[in-house]
Amino acid sequence: MKSVDKLITAFKGREATIAVMGLGYVGLPLAVLFAEKGMNVIGFELSQNKVALINTGISDIMDIPSNRLKKVVDNKKLVATTDEMALYKADAIIICVPTPLTASYEPDISYINNAVSIIRNNMSSNTLIVLESTTYPGTSRELLLEPIQEQGFTLNEEFYICYSPERVDPGNKTFQTENTPKVVGGIGDASIQAGLALYETVIQQVVPVASTEVAEMSKLLENTFRSINIAFINEMAMLCDKMDIDIWETIEASSTKPFGFMRFNPGPGIGGHCIPLDPIYLSWKAKEANFFSRFIELAQETNSQMPEYIVQKAGVALNKVKKSINGSNVLIIGMAYKEDIDDLRESPSIPIFENLMDSGANVSFCDPLATTFRAKDGQMYTTQEVNYKQMSEYDLVIVLTCHQVFDKEKIAEHSTLILDTKNVLPKKYHEKVIRFGMNNEQISLKTNTGA
Repeated sequence: MKSVDKLITAFKGREATIAVMGLGYVGLPLAVLFAEKGMNVIGFELSQNKVALINTGISDIMDIPSNRLKKVVDNKKLVATTDEMALYKADAIIICVPTPLTASYEPDISYINNAVSIIRNNMSSNTLIVLESTTYPGTSRELLLEPIQEQGFTLNEEFYICYSPERVDPGNKTFQTENTPKVVGGIGDASIQAGLALYETVIQQVVPVASTEVAEMSKLLENTFRSINIAFINEMAMLCDKMDIDIWETIEASSTKPFGFMRFNPGPGIGGHCIPLDPIYLSWKAKEANFFSRFIELAQETNSQMPEYIVQKAGVALNKVKKSINGSNVLIIGMAYKEDIDDLRESPSIPIFENLMDSGANVSFCDPLATTFRAKDGQMYTTQEVNYKQMSEYDLVIVLTCHQVFDKEKIAEHSTLILDTKNVLPKKYHEKVIRFGMNNEQISLKTNTGA
């Protein structure tokens, strides 16, 4: 029996040991799912505090309730560790580490490089290695294949490489890890077959593609598509501001077309790990091929300027009542990057908070889910308790992320002046609510749209 056949048999029989490197928003749900399906799972983490939490059954990820985690921990199907040598026991090693941007907006692949360095020094023969972290096309071949071959292992005989992009959508109650289709691409047929066998044990639909490069590009295509369309609808909302046209009613009207139109809603900016970062990874890699994508660059420019636009809009709202931002008391509703999660990664609420402070406002925020954050000045800020009656004490309330725990009626009732960036408050309070995308005030940003 070939080595890959032994590996596939172990996966299908749920007799394999799976190591997941990085137990964050991607890695922990995946590790728990493998454990629930009967696999023995090693969760590798650099943080000793996180390892201690997980091994006592305490989850810091909203999508994984602690009682669900504790069950697989108590059944000894999932063990977290900081011990690199534990990877030697693994039949498959799945890399789920962060891939942020550097200060100069270039891909930071240091976490992947560190993971590969640990793997090559601690892996056993006949091991499948899968990268799930979002990155640029060519990463699996350049950063995984070459270093492991240098260690003396032979591809598709002693080790196998796949790329399978994570598609985690924090807070999504409908589509989670198990029922979200999984794209898998490998370097060679044996790698692809091993990757398919691994994920078919836990994922309802697995989609094979011809190479790791196709799988890597698919992830960037998905989120670049979203970034460009979000930028477009935000630009349309700013245009409607100028033309005194209701963008929200316009979107509703356009959405009645049963073909050729896909709804996107405007808002204060883009957040999360994927949409703000993935297009930059693609644009950066494209430059290596002497290709420059103006669509990507323009979308990034528009989306990155939305927090500044919202602050300008706040100034317009205050001017209506003969006040300025400087010296005003402002309350932000919601700091997380989207509704009903505690995730602050790349949240546009943070630069809005900071820009308001830079403009002289006294800024507070209310978010019972995302309760603290560190601003660029290094200071930690903590949420105000939800107190609807006290909202009348603020000169302006800005609704950025309206979780279901908030009572929209009470926010509108008790606030004296509101900027609603998501069009979520009751329409009957129109006299004191200014909505993004349906006001005739003339504000605009100076943008450079040249080549």
